[in-house]
Amino acid sequence: MFARLTNFFVRYVQRFMPDPYLFAIILTFLVVVLNFWLVPQASMSGLINAWYEGVWGKSNIFTFALQMTLILVCGTTLAQAPLIKRGLVRLAALPKNQVQAAILCFLTGAIGSLINWGLGLVIGTILAKEIAKRLEKMDFGYVVAAAYMGFIVWTSGFSSSIVLANADASSSLNIIYKMTKQTVGVGDTVFKAYNLIPVLLTLVTFPFILKFMAPKNIKTVNRDLLMKADAEAAAAAEQAANAPKTFATRVEGLWIFNLLLAAAGLYEFFGPLKGQVTINTMILLFTVLGLLFHWTPIRYARAFVDAAKSAGSLLLQYPLYGGIMALMAYVPAKGIDPLETVLARDLVSAASVHTLPFLNFIGSCLITMFVPSGGGHWAVQGPISIEAAMALKQTAPEYLGKISMSVSFGEGVFNMVQPFWALPVIALAGLTIRDIMGYCLMALIFGFVFFGGCLLIF
Repeated sequence: MFARLTNFFVRYVQRFMPDPYLFAIILTFLVVVLNFWLVPQASMSGLINAWYEGVWGKSNIFTFALQMTLILVCGTTLAQAPLIKRGLVRLAALPKNQVQAAILCFLTGAIGSLINWGLGLVIGTILAKEIAKRLEKMDFGYVVAAAYMGFIVWTSGFSSSIVLANADASSSLNIIYKMTKQTVGVGDTVFKAYNLIPVLLTLVTFPFILKFMAPKNIKTVNRDLLMKADAEAAAAAEQAANAPKTFATRVEGLWIFNLLLAAAGLYEFFGPLKGQVTINTMILLFTVLGLLFHWTPIRYARAFVDAAKSAGSLLLQYPLYGGIMALMAYVPAKGIDPLETVLARDLVSAASVHTLPFLNFIGSCLITMFVPSGGGHWAVQGPISIEAAMALKQTAPEYLGKISMSVSFGEGVFNMVQPFWALPVIALAGLTIRDIMGYCLMALIFGFVFFGGCLLIF
């Protein structure tokens, strides 16, 4: 059954899934249509002005886009450090078939995502490439899809944009603090049963799902290209090592610079910042670790530049999603609710204390298709969610934490079919979105049951 259903998804995704850039453009026009349908007095000139403000104007998401890009690039740079890379090479020697490879890449990606979403997004794919160099009979798209499936739990981990914003009173994304003057710590979100149990279910059951959905007709990877990339990297390293020692090359290899920068970063984090976990401090920590693991300035710089190549597709599309977010927030006249409010409020209008988190989860799944960014998504749906909780006289940090996590869950689950975050993965793997998305639909189905069900039960 799993194999037949997966083959069905793979076949139709291959036929009908457009390039992610075109997907973003199609979503833009869809939001325009929804505005004309659901928002009174919407005008084309007003929508164009709102779109401009979101892409390039005062409502742009350039700061947040740079933060997210840096988390991705710093995570990728850390994963490419020699010590971590050697560990990945040893792991790559363990799988004996494509199912074992898929399970290993999934677990690696999932555990990495719980620690840091940028690391988890890419480390499974890097491992998949190492395995592909050793394992000939392996469908590369299937294994890379398994690595990306691990990303489904990122919103339940320590780098979740919403979790970090909830704990930081100064964050512009801390909707809870703005509306209730309360902060919600990690203990009231990450370490609750409604979060821990679906994560555990995902880690335990997805390996069995991967086993049953494994393709019979294997599309092998071009191993020569993978080997060529390694050979080029080794040749460049050898050339650098044998290059004449000049003042410039000696300065580039001075590890003391990396050590001083890392020491300064650690002092700031554990001193004035008192170990506070925010989006910026996550970037700080992974930069510090990258400096230490790469050891010399030139090695870190080269690894960072190489890692940044995978972020190009994000930089292309982030402005478009800023425009989509602005269209979702478009208000044609005073007293008229924007499209985001209409969608979110209609879904929770009949909610009870018990059902509000689940209905928020449903709304989050829908809104993720238009706003595929945890923080930006919370900025859209958060005010409506907290307003609904306050209307039900539920303002305890534990309940507001659950409300925020219900929005996070929808984001994580529907990232499996929203191609935005798969872009770095397919760039690293040298694949297209159509090679992995059919498999990811199965992760969407089970993730929806696990995370949505636990919001109702616990």
